[in-house]
Amino acid sequence: MPHATTRDDVRIYFEEAGQGTPIIFLHEFAADYTNWEPQMRYFSRGHRCITYSARGYTPSDVPDGEVYTYKHFYTDALAVLDHLKIERAHLVGLSMGAYSSLQIGLNAPQRALSMTLAGVGSGSEIENLDNWRKQCRANAEQFETLGSAEVAKVTREAPSRIPFLVKDPRGHGDFYAALARHDAKGSANTMRGFQGGRPSIYTMPDAIRGVATPALIICGDEDDPCVGASLFLKKHLPAAGLAMFPKSGHVLNLEEPALFNESVERFVTLVEAGRWPVRDPRSLAAH
Repeated sequence: MPHATTRDDVRIYFEEAGQGTPIIFLHEFAADYTNWEPQMRYFSRGHRCITYSARGYTPSDVPDGEVYTYKHFYTDALAVLDHLKIERAHLVGLSMGAYSSLQIGLNAPQRALSMTLAGVGSGSEIENLDNWRKQCRANAEQFETLGSAEVAKVTREAPSRIPFLVKDPRGHGDFYAALARHDAKGSANTMRGFQGGRPSIYTMPDAIRGVATPALIICGDEDDPCVGASLFLKKHLPAAGLAMFPKSGHVLNLEEPALFNESVERFVTLVEAGRWPVRDPRSLAAH
């Protein structure tokens, strides 16, 4: 099985398909490398596409210890690119993966041709940050005490997941059947370390204003925790566009795969043609 090795000797499982300019897909908390299959099949017709499972998600390693911070996660994506000898790639991330993509834009912008940030920013509201982190710790304990299968039963009907259930009950069922098979220890560690420990995006407006990487922000209009964060990023990222999917929730690449693929393809095409402009910095300073 193909693996890349991180700086702290964690093996990261990946798959790739196609040839051309690279695109790497970064999954959300409730997903793994398999959940990008509709995008792998579509975009590999014209690009070299890579999907991988983050640390804590089999068949990648599930290490012990406090090695699940947001810094570990974004540098793991870079480790996969390094292993494949890819200098720069388009980053396509959902939720947790979108946050990691943004961190690459902030800390290693030379590695990113573009960033697609879908379903980004849940848990970032400053006024609710303490409660969010408390809930993440409680969720981690649920994984440890109940196991992934029981947690999947509870989370499958979260408000931002209902649009997926309404539109595609079969796909929704497959998604949560996969979550039920996740390694409980890895999920608990990720929930506690990454989800509950990452800085709020609202605390870094100045740094975000300095990221000139072309960015496409995608948000479902029924994904309430991400709407405000998506608008915040649109205001502060100098080269950002915003796509709002109507009557859509959180799992955008699976809930609306055709619309998602069309939006990302148009964005990537414009970036590669040099037709995705950066806004005048003076307009950002006004926000």
